[in-house]
Amino acid sequence: MRGIKIGTVLGIPVRLNWTFLIVLPLFAYLIGSQVGMIAGVMNDALGAGIAPAAIEGGFTPWALGLAAALGLFGGVLLHEFGHSIVAMRYGYEIESITLWLLGGLANFAEFPEDWKHEFWIAVAGPVVSVAVGAACYGVFALAPAGANAVLFVFGYLALLNVVLAGFNMLPAFPMDGGRVLRALLARSQPHAQATQRAAAIGKMFAFFMGLFGLFTLQLLLIVLALFVYMAASGEAQQTTLKAAFEDVTVADVMTRREDLHTVTPDASVADLMSRMFEERHTGYPVLHGDDLVGMVTLEDARSVREVERDAYRVDDVMATDVVAVGPGADAVTALQTMQQHDVGRLPVIDAQGRLVGIISRSDLMTAFNIIQTGGTPSIISGRRQLREEGGPGVF
Repeated sequence: MRGIKIGTVLGIPVRLNWTFLIVLPLFAYLIGSQVGMIAGVMNDALGAGIAPAAIEGGFTPWALGLAAALGLFGGVLLHEFGHSIVAMRYGYEIESITLWLLGGLANFAEFPEDWKHEFWIAVAGPVVSVAVGAACYGVFALAPAGANAVLFVFGYLALLNVVLAGFNMLPAFPMDGGRVLRALLARSQPHAQATQRAAAIGKMFAFFMGLFGLFTLQLLLIVLALFVYMAASGEAQQTTLKAAFEDVTVADVMTRREDLHTVTPDASVADLMSRMFEERHTGYPVLHGDDLVGMVTLEDARSVREVERDAYRVDDVMATDVVAVGPGADAVTALQTMQQHDVGRLPVIDAQGRLVGIISRSDLMTAFNIIQTGGTPSIISGRRQLREEGGPGVF
């Protein structure tokens, strides 16, 4: 999740996603427009003694709304730092913390698979939220009678932080409670299986959450339900892939150098298009002698108008800023690199800088399907060889 970097704390970049710039004033408006009702709730729940008439006039409601919204997101940020600090103590890298539409998100370079690590990392966030709520209640309790603004803001934050801690502990994977559930399931079963079960429960919660949001016309709850459903599905798929590709390297899956179709930089775009049609390939490494100088894809070739394709050469349209991977890298690492850079194939470069093969999404998906049916890396290589002998494939 990308965003504007606003600073670094404990070595962790803190970012604001553009959606946060929408939701912050929206929350401020919603709180400010209901200060009287919120004050009544706090008077009943906490015995706050707030005089609603004293905070409902002029600019005061909007100032209180903004202060409460900023405090709320401040609590969310501390919640994410709770996760992050515990994770760093276990040796995990935190790439960033981002505030966005639905609160906060700590971006892990790698998610923990040790159930104890995941349990304590997941629990740390809600514990921090409860602590923030308790601290706000301390300020609320010490505020003098008649300090209506202080009582309103800190009473509101005390309640909301505790409520958010409880909400986050619902077993709706990948929310905190869902991660706790997966950690507990992973005590007695493989991590991938625990993830599938936690994700199924999370999707069920998301479904009912979405229905409740639909019937009560709460748009934010519907958006949250969609996020939980998609995130649960995505992480379950990633975990299944990772488990399937355990101990499988790029070299096990890639198309090797001797079987590669390549083009030269001086070939015309028209000839390139003809080769793509004949060989049913949509991307080629571009070699100048034995040196890899770029990658060219069907999208690159299509950028040239048909009447001009004889006049343009491959080196006019190819990508020269090529992302590569080593033959010893994990297959999952190659897939993640493709996703990060939005490419369909990666050249495979050895330690001497030589092109030794290419790996594509299709190669990985073929390997995954074979492994799922009980195949091994050696079987993958054999079946790929049979495919290539029977005719060119598409990557």
